[in-house]
Amino acid sequence: MGLGGSRSRLREAGAAFSSNWRNPNLRRAQLSFLGAWTAEWAFTVALGVVAYTAGGALALGLVGLLRMVPSAVLAPLLSPFADRGRRERVLVVVSTVRGVATAVAAVTVALNGPVILVYALAVLSTIAATMFRPAHSALLPTLCRTGHELASANVVRGLLDSIATLVGPLLAAVLLAFTDVSVVFAVAAAASFWAALLLLRVRYDAPPRPAAPRRPDLLKEAADGVRAVTGSRDLQLILGLAAAQSLTRGALTVFSVVVAIELLGTGDPGVGALMAAVGVGAVIGSLGASFLVGTGRLGLWFALGVTLWGLPFVLIGVYPHEAASLFFLAFVGIGNAVIDVAGFTLIARLAPDTVLARVFGVLESLVAVSIGLGAILASALIGWFGIPAALIAIGLLCPVLAMLSLRRLKRMDDSVDDLDLDIGLLQRVPMFHPLPLPAIEQLARGLESVEVPAGDAVVTQGEIGDRYYVIESGEADVLGDGRIVATLGPGDGFGEIALLRRSRRTATVVARTSLLLRALSPDRFISAVLGYTPSAQAAEAAVDDQLGRFAPNDEADDPPPTS
Repeated sequence: MGLGGSRSRLREAGAAFSSNWRNPNLRRAQLSFLGAWTAEWAFTVALGVVAYTAGGALALGLVGLLRMVPSAVLAPLLSPFADRGRRERVLVVVSTVRGVATAVAAVTVALNGPVILVYALAVLSTIAATMFRPAHSALLPTLCRTGHELASANVVRGLLDSIATLVGPLLAAVLLAFTDVSVVFAVAAAASFWAALLLLRVRYDAPPRPAAPRRPDLLKEAADGVRAVTGSRDLQLILGLAAAQSLTRGALTVFSVVVAIELLGTGDPGVGALMAAVGVGAVIGSLGASFLVGTGRLGLWFALGVTLWGLPFVLIGVYPHEAASLFFLAFVGIGNAVIDVAGFTLIARLAPDTVLARVFGVLESLVAVSIGLGAILASALIGWFGIPAALIAIGLLCPVLAMLSLRRLKRMDDSVDDLDLDIGLLQRVPMFHPLPLPAIEQLARGLESVEVPAGDAVVTQGEIGDRYYVIESGEADVLGDGRIVATLGPGDGFGEIALLRRSRRTATVVARTSLLLRALSPDRFISAVLGYTPSAQAAEAAVDDQLGRFAPNDEADDPPPTS
């Protein structure tokens, strides 16, 4: 890449962060994620110490499984709530529940209460945490208008996730060195409450979603999310690789404790140090991942991120030394940062917005199950074969699966690139420009190609309007009562007056050259334009302007000002 290309990448990376900061809603949503995930990582370290002190490596694995099984069951059942109305309100409730559960755990430990109560509170907190990411992931596209902006938002969230992965364990390590586990729980509770307060201030004009049914059927609604996944091979692949990565993540919760205490001999603070190394790598990886915003090859980068989750385990198993282990685990953090950007962006682009939170709920369910299985599997392998062999066996899973998936991931990248071209064409039309990404993406998926030879009429004055058109290439003349009143070119649209006013065509549009058009059905056009207030206002202003510009017998459906 030349110097100019590097500068361009650098500008795009900087724009990814500045655009999020300038948008108050994105800024608050992103900072709330930072608070929530700092709480999660600090809580995980403290809980690991409690479990290991109470029952050793086996108890550590069992607690990991105990936390995740209820989350796996309940995440798909609860995620439909985030597809109704305003998703930030779900996040406020989730953060508050996590804060209360963690605060009670802090009091329980401080008073030497029963450890089983701490485990029960951990399950409750984890169920709430499992709901946070699906709702947050579904909220971000609503606050964005383009795939580039959504990728930028995921870059920023990935960086904040990485910072939380560093700060949470590091904070826990420092607190454990000078205080005890109860203080770590208390700090995690405060971070959760801060996340809730930030989300209370999010304000935006939400796109329409189906109203909540009078008699909710959570099983049926959850099944809609499952069907969205099973009906898409691309979603199945992404979620399958995410499950493999999560199994490795579950093993990490066990390995970080056992490797630090038994293999390296660094004690309780060493547990936090190993997890902090993951955080350091995640921060570095997130800064690097900001350069992925404009690559368009997110599927292949996702495969790399999955690979980096496994290889460091193999290397630690082969060369178990403290400094080397810290260095190797940093690459786990880098892989995690790449997965956050590529994986979550791809899922948001592939799944329909109406069930997006439920699809993310399915993901969280798979993640929860996989983390629990990974924790118990790591404990079992350590007991059977020892720590080094267990590290190598689990570490090979992700790289092998990623290599086997490369061809399909490349095809997925190609399909997303084609969709972005259609979105770019639609966004050249003023009334579509205000649409959030989920709405305009739905329009783009419904586009049909129409070819018109030079001299042929596309629409005729007086006929019933049945479609809206956008010119992809070529030129067309707009005729009112046989007189040319405007000429249209690439990026111009026509046909909205007949659809919005339920009237007959007000002009004839004739191909001046061969035309390649992209057409929308009335249902898709009207539901998208009128269903979102800013686009409805832009459409109404455009119609009024055109009807006022031309006499009733001379107006075109969507003629631009003539030069």
